[in-house]
Amino acid sequence: MHKFETRTVAPAKFLRGEIVVPGDKSISHRSIMFASLAKGVSRVRGLLRGEDCLSTLKAFQAMGIEVVEKGEDELIIQGRGLAGLQEPGDVIDCGNSGTTLRLMSGILAAQPFFSVLTGDQYLRKRPMGRVINPLTDMGARILGRDGNQKAPLAIDGGGLKPIEYHSPVASAQVKSAVLLAGMQIEGTTTIYEPHLSRDHSERMLRYFGADLESFEGGARVTGRVALEGREVDVPGDISSAAFFLVAGLIVPGSELLLKNVGVNPTRSGIIDILLQMGGSIEQLNPRELSGEPVADLLVKSSHLKGIEIGGELVPRAIDEFPVVSVAAAFAEGVTSIRDAKELRVKETDRIAAMCETLGRLGAQIEPREDGMQITGRQSLRGGKVNSFGDHRIAMSMAVAALCANAEVEIEDTGCTATSLPNFWELLTKIQA
Repeated sequence: MHKFETRTVAPAKFLRGEIVVPGDKSISHRSIMFASLAKGVSRVRGLLRGEDCLSTLKAFQAMGIEVVEKGEDELIIQGRGLAGLQEPGDVIDCGNSGTTLRLMSGILAAQPFFSVLTGDQYLRKRPMGRVINPLTDMGARILGRDGNQKAPLAIDGGGLKPIEYHSPVASAQVKSAVLLAGMQIEGTTTIYEPHLSRDHSERMLRYFGADLESFEGGARVTGRVALEGREVDVPGDISSAAFFLVAGLIVPGSELLLKNVGVNPTRSGIIDILLQMGGSIEQLNPRELSGEPVADLLVKSSHLKGIEIGGELVPRAIDEFPVVSVAAAFAEGVTSIRDAKELRVKETDRIAAMCETLGRLGAQIEPREDGMQITGRQSLRGGKVNSFGDHRIAMSMAVAALCANAEVEIEDTGCTATSLPNFWELLTKIQA
């Protein structure tokens, strides 16, 4: 559970400097999981030491995986192979991490032992049926609250069969859970999705040696192929970089260089959105790290304009919509966000939360069932807002405050440690 803190953010004159955002959260989670399921030693560098990733690390340590921590952001993981996990002696606490709970469900559904997954008060409210349903189709025995829809989840593992699954939602967590279950059993498991969701699992599983094929509309994995230990370099998290990209665009006279950011096409929707809005963002020094594309991002303050956002762009930027709505609040004209109903079942209802918080500062923002409509303006007023315990809401409101005409007090900011532990330090650095 994060600490309750209140912070006050003052308007910024301009932003300048060079920053390195911490490692990608999605890739950090997966590197711990896949290295644990691989045979032999893996070395993971650039790991994000946020609370969510530490929940994943503790879960595998509870199942017998030996981990040596080297310095701030490096782990040496002694993998035990697909059949090497041990039954945990206690309930596994996933904290606030939906990634941990949903992906672990896929891993543990195929393991021949009993396990229980739970989380904090926010995670226990989030819907798990979308992962449990396909796993149940594979033969998994999973019991949960609210008609098997919510954690805690009790999993009686083993005895699965491969399936072909047509997912009703484009969700990397659903796709990953199904592939991770299928990877451990005989036969070929295939999942189809309506739009391409982020593909970190597919890229990294192939990097570790899995027999996995991606195709237009989905992915398939052939099970019981051993993973081998690897060296993994985790790029900077584009979801964390997004706050600084928007800040650099909306604060006049600003120029920021964000080093070593992952620009995976299934995640870089935020860059496409901000470019469409007229933002100046250049990708410098493009390269590849452990199967993932990486670049340095140069952002300069820009005159933004409102746009329509929907369709396949949405799953490629789903976590960034809180800060997209901040960019829209300072853009000329109307920004319309649709096809983003998924935002209602994140750490909080992010559509309601952003309409409430930005509205309090004078933004013209209206909720819709599957998104919002925002009419931009020159400036917002100061005031007091609450993050609702959601890290992305807290950081988005800090960015909005940089362009307000007076100080903004943000309640419950300790939650930023979930994904970006040094957010406030980085924010201070670029204003110095």
